[in-house]
Amino acid sequence: MDLMFDISGLTSDEEKFSDSKKDVLKFLKIIGVDSRFISYTPQKIYINSLRFSKFSRTREKTFYRQYPDIEVVRNSLFQKICSKSAKTLTLEIKPNSKILMPEDNYVCELLLEPYTRKYGVELIYEGNYDLKVNPLILDDKVNTIFEGIFDGEGLNIPKKDDEIYPLANVSLDWINSFLEMDGHDLIEEENNDELANSFSEFLEDVAPQFRENVVSASEFIEQKLKNKD
Repeated sequence: MDLMFDISGLTSDEEKFSDSKKDVLKFLKIIGVDSRFISYTPQKIYINSLRFSKFSRTREKTFYRQYPDIEVVRNSLFQKICSKSAKTLTLEIKPNSKILMPEDNYVCELLLEPYTRKYGVELIYEGNYDLKVNPLILDDKVNTIFEGIFDGEGLNIPKKDDEIYPLANVSLDWINSFLEMDGHDLIEEENNDELANSFSEFLEDVAPQFRENVVSASEFIEQKLKNKD
């Protein structure tokens, strides 16, 4: 059950809250929101997980009384993207590591921002790093697998030990649907292999969930081959 908050006591002369990130996150903590499950930007707060963030409608009203100009985004598709991404990131991210971010990738920014609190990581944009974000999406990952098969190279699952792949389980359709709803430019597939793209388009019509199955099958086969060696 939500607690009712009297924010007049929180904003007394002894304690004033500015618009700084530090104070916004502090205020969220005071009203009972777990900031490890939200993504902070100066203009918007995105809920990653409604359940774990505990960002109820009551808490939202309390937040708006203090910060009326910061929008709370309750986008169910974004929450699904976060859930898909977390399955990869929780295995790949090392606590307190420096993570090199890609340029101009809004979705990756949102997905990685909470891990500064979850795992104490530092997001950097130049210099030495422990891990690097590869913005490879599910569609390009599958097309790369097909490209390797059609070229006679066998399974070719792109992965480097010092890279993390927050979007590797997220489809282009999901990403662009969210970006469009949120007022951002759409992104395009990076794989330009015509045969691989055509085959993916064919499978899309007959089995819309084929991408996840292709990746799972490929990873299973790759693991079996490693164990055999």
